[in-house]
Amino acid sequence: MTREERVLRTIRREAIDYLPSNIYFASHEKKLALRDAFHFCSFKELDDFLENHLYLTSPMDDIFRFRGDHEFLRKAKKTVFARVDWENGILYDRWGIGFDINTDGTCIRHHPLRGKSKEEIERYNPPNLDEPGNLALITDDIKKYSGDYLVVLVGYFGIFERAWGLLGYEECMMNMLLEPQLMEGFLDKITQYKIDYARLTVQLGCKIGHTGDDFGSQIGLMFSRDLWVKFFKPRLAKVWKVYKDAGLPVMHHTCGKVTEIIGDMIDIGLDVLEPVQQVMDFPYLKREFGKHLTFWGGIGTQDTLPFGSPQEVRAMAGKVIETLGKGGGMIIAPDQEIMADVPPQNLVALVETIKEKRVSVL
Repeated sequence: MTREERVLRTIRREAIDYLPSNIYFASHEKKLALRDAFHFCSFKELDDFLENHLYLTSPMDDIFRFRGDHEFLRKAKKTVFARVDWENGILYDRWGIGFDINTDGTCIRHHPLRGKSKEEIERYNPPNLDEPGNLALITDDIKKYSGDYLVVLVGYFGIFERAWGLLGYEECMMNMLLEPQLMEGFLDKITQYKIDYARLTVQLGCKIGHTGDDFGSQIGLMFSRDLWVKFFKPRLAKVWKVYKDAGLPVMHHTCGKVTEIIGDMIDIGLDVLEPVQQVMDFPYLKREFGKHLTFWGGIGTQDTLPFGSPQEVRAMAGKVIETLGKGGGMIIAPDQEIMADVPPQNLVALVETIKEKRVSVL
């Protein structure tokens, strides 16, 4: 059974030999440091140790994913897809958004439409997916990895995040209340880009659809469920319909405690929730939604993984896998990227626990 088959069979609730897993990193530097700490000669050796099942790829328009890989950015700045202000540490993408290149996380330092007039917002148009060179990484990755790994053409930084990335968080939130008509038209343009992106995913032969928007905080939704239903549920439904019509499962990334809208997302086609985080009630999730969803994540990266002992990591990871993975329906993974503060010995403890538990819970 290939890794690709194992993930797809997990999502379809078909028989598997063990639960798939995936561990990824917030920055190129962190992955490089871990490779060296383990004395591996290549990233392939590190990946073989981790036994990852998915390979994430993206267009050059999502240049923010490479914000920490400065060697890559030096090459990318010669294209239309990246403009780098090295002095101030800012990477600008084709949307005009500026990202910090000196942090593990996704930190936006420039919002191109912040403070702009309604007319300027209405005139804004997303970039064209057909720009030559935009798909270079994707086509290479599909050719190299598809059939072994499940290649995911990621849709991180989705409709909501692109909106606030362009407008600024405060203005985006206020406009949903004070300028709903303006926001409807603005979000429709971003949605059309995402629909085109979904069609491209299908055309390229990918076997899963992916979108991403962080709708949750540590205690609940970032805004009311009513606003989510008004502005984002129907737009996500349009994007996901492209995948569903092509027979592909849908995976959606959203951080935070989003329990309140999980039922809504299932209604419009969600198959994989990525990630489930420790701020959520795992027994409740498994009980209420386990028949419908595959859960990605669960391994806490905010406390135990960076700050606990290897023994504490083993105990935490084991409990999570036993809860969310019982009977299948889980992709074992950290509930966020591995950050710079995670000690190598804790990563070893996590990988060993995954290998110990991934069969016994089925």
